[in-house]
Amino acid sequence: MNSLFSLHGKTILVTGASSGIGRAIAVLCAQQGATVIMTARNKERLAETLQLLPKGNHHYLSTDLTSEEELKELVHHLPVLDGIILNAGMVKTVPVPFIKKEDLEYMFHLTLHSSVMLIQQLLKSKKIKTEASICFISSVASQKITIGNSIYSAAKGALNSFAKSLALELAPKQIRVNAILPGMIATGILDSGVVSEEQLQLHLKNYPLGRFGKPEDVAGLSIYLMADVSKWMTGSLVTIDGGYTLK
Repeated sequence: MNSLFSLHGKTILVTGASSGIGRAIAVLCAQQGATVIMTARNKERLAETLQLLPKGNHHYLSTDLTSEEELKELVHHLPVLDGIILNAGMVKTVPVPFIKKEDLEYMFHLTLHSSVMLIQQLLKSKKIKTEASICFISSVASQKITIGNSIYSAAKGALNSFAKSLALELAPKQIRVNAILPGMIATGILDSGVVSEEQLQLHLKNYPLGRFGKPEDVAGLSIYLMADVSKWMTGSLVTIDGGYTLK
């Protein structure tokens, strides 16, 4: 284990850990020595993630973060945390004339409101240690806009602003707050049929490094932000996109 990025002795909460980026983050945090607590709605997939982790006191709590009652129940059962990685979210592509109120409300509830209220509850319960690290998984879509992505971009943009405000507020406690802004990541959504192969190949031309990201790429950056090596870093929006935003 590289001691520079060791998470030994740290307890880290990962939301949205049942698949994709969240799963990769949970696995890598555990491999770096952390005790990992995972949460998501799908209990079966959380159990699958747990099987991928090395032996330890890792566990999961099935939670719908959009439910105020379930969120409070989650916080009640959590120990004091050294790190929090907020990955829960969704993608919804829809042109503005076709936006439905329920889509808008759910996007902001899951992407923004649930993360804000989770942090609020953790702070009120004094379950975030001094010198802890908080990391939001945002998106380059908050800064590089594409047609049809308006509500997703807006929700992630709001998340960025909240992360910066939180960083300033928690700085006196030496709690640092940062956000990761990934480009396109090759997760299950690429196999869902929502985006055609032709569209994917066309979009791939926008990536100077010649490939979409992997969940492990984002996980590696999250390890840096959780580790003590990044103790002087807060309020940053860190882009990881294979050069996408350079074009």
